[in-house]
Amino acid sequence: MTKNHQEKRPLRRLYSYSLQYKKRLFLGIILGAANGGSIFSILGEMQNSTDAAFNFGKISSRTLLLACGALVAIFILRGLALYLSRYLINWVGFKVVEELRRESFAKLQKLQLGFYSRHSSGELISRVSSDTMMVQHAVSGVVSDIATQPFALIGTLAYIIYSDINLAILSLIVFPICIAPVLILGRKIRKYARQSQEHMAGLSTVLQENVSGVRVVKAFCTERHEEKKFDIENKNVFGRLIRIVLARNVNEPLMETVAGISFAFLLIYASRTEMTPGQFLSFAAALALMYQPVKMLSKVHMEIQKAMGSADRIFELLDEPIDVEEKVDGAELQLPIETIDFKDVCFSYNEEQVLHHINLSIREGEKVALVGSSGSGKSTLVSLVPRFYDPGAGSVFINGVDLKNLSFKGLRQQIALVTQDTFLFNDTIASNIAYGDDEIDMDRVIDAATRANAHDFIQEMAQDYQTLVGERGGRLSGGQKQRLAIARAIYRDAPILILDEATSALDTESERLVQSAINEVMTGRTSIAIAHRLSTIQHADRILVMQEGRIVEEGNHQTLLDKNGVYRRLYDMQFAG
Repeated sequence: MTKNHQEKRPLRRLYSYSLQYKKRLFLGIILGAANGGSIFSILGEMQNSTDAAFNFGKISSRTLLLACGALVAIFILRGLALYLSRYLINWVGFKVVEELRRESFAKLQKLQLGFYSRHSSGELISRVSSDTMMVQHAVSGVVSDIATQPFALIGTLAYIIYSDINLAILSLIVFPICIAPVLILGRKIRKYARQSQEHMAGLSTVLQENVSGVRVVKAFCTERHEEKKFDIENKNVFGRLIRIVLARNVNEPLMETVAGISFAFLLIYASRTEMTPGQFLSFAAALALMYQPVKMLSKVHMEIQKAMGSADRIFELLDEPIDVEEKVDGAELQLPIETIDFKDVCFSYNEEQVLHHINLSIREGEKVALVGSSGSGKSTLVSLVPRFYDPGAGSVFINGVDLKNLSFKGLRQQIALVTQDTFLFNDTIASNIAYGDDEIDMDRVIDAATRANAHDFIQEMAQDYQTLVGERGGRLSGGQKQRLAIARAIYRDAPILILDEATSALDTESERLVQSAINEVMTGRTSIAIAHRLSTIQHADRILVMQEGRIVEEGNHQTLLDKNGVYRRLYDMQFAG
């Protein structure tokens, strides 16, 4: 694909979006063309009415009034056409941007965890918000000009040629002087605009991390360090934006100079010929009106190039390949869940292999625990069950069906997940427990909270189940958040339960309450638990010990202690002394 084709591609794609509303778009363009093309009639009526006014004694008042009335009528119709054109075209433009936002957000929902590990949240937020806003600004500011200014230029040129061909030729000679800088600087503006949006994403990342990690920042007294990081990105944004301003405004003084020279030349030409006042005034107006569209179109070109830098980033997101594809006609998962099988499963992050030929079968209702040092592959292994990732080799089966043949919803509705890093939405306690339900069943919510040892502390709050938890559950303690996450899992009532180090970050009292809640939610379910604290999984039916992406030991708690292997060493390290 040539560089020129790559540059035009985002513009063509934006145009293809606008064709969804082609009736409004084309009507807006027609009205814009009528507005711009009416310049020819305005200049002609301006000459007639001016000559009539300067020859009042020789021309009847009726003729003068008709000439002036025709001029006023043209201006009124022209203004109405412009008003309707801008409304229709901006409506289409805003709908296109709305669609881009919707598709960008929808694409983020489809992309899997591997994508999020490669991109910061600030960058992704910037693409959906800041980049679409940049495109919207260009759409609202320039699309209506595209519909009117070319026709205004054509109408003006037609009148100049009709009035005096010699003057028309001389006027057109200076056109390349006006257009050349626009074409040269356009690519630079696009490059600077993209760079400014990338730095804006960096700015968003620093801000988001600073707000989320404010406790750590204050604890380590690193406020000044954070300010320096922010200042660097802020200055980078300023630097790119000021370059855009410099490039975009070069053409303005050049156009003014050319217009001044052209008008001076017209005065000299008029003094040497027999131009009537009407001819002089209309031709002077034509010159002014001719350079106005050129000036506006140069700005339009600059704004388009600026917006294309953002459009590039939006379409990069929309074109991002999906790591884990959902089968179009994926099946529902049939209940009950009798087996979960890993058959010769391998997995790699980039070039680093983290799972090596895993073979594992989990039976219905079995409680399986995974232990091992950090980086041994525990979290990766359990992430394959809800298909957050797909194996690089081998397959995962439930009830003998390859997960790739199941729909995401059909699979994931049968899985409840509780992680160490509990995420709660800035909503009510009830909404967080019943997350995913459009209509909340309060009886089920209270039952789930009671079974998760959360009902008592919820009742102590000012608005009990209608209490807002704050961003990421910031108004709750770690133990309270974890019990709400378990209540959410109980409310879901899924047959498969995944626990990813659900008690590792809690104090002793909170751990006791959470562990009691975990025992409740595990009852009657097929459970896979990743555990850092070995005391929490001693009653598991089976414990798998992982090391460097392999299952190196397997058995219950006592059996593994008797083997005197890796599990025994982990146990002794935790309980020594």
